[in-house]
Amino acid sequence: MLQIKPVSELRNYNKVLDKVKKDEPVFLTKNGYGKFAIIDIEEYDEFSAALELLNKLKKAEKSKHYNFDDVKGELFN
Repeated sequence: MLQIKPVSELRNYNKVLDKVKKDEPVFLTKNGYGKFAIIDIEEYDEFSAALELLNKLKKAEKSKHYNFDDVKGELFN
C-alpha cells in the first residue's frame, strides 16, 4: 500500500515510523511535492547492494570481453 504523508506529520514521528515496513516505504511531501522516502534499513541495504552490483556490471561491460571458446582453446591447446 502506497503511503504518502505531509512532512508535518513528523511532529508525531513515532506514528509515521511505525508505518514503515519492508517493501512499504513512507513517502513524505513538502509543499505538496514528493521530498523524502523513509524505508526499512534491510530494504536500504538490499538496494545499496543491488546498486553496487549494477555499477560493477556497467564497468565490466565497458572492459574487454573474452569469448569463452577462445579462452578454452588457449587453455587446452
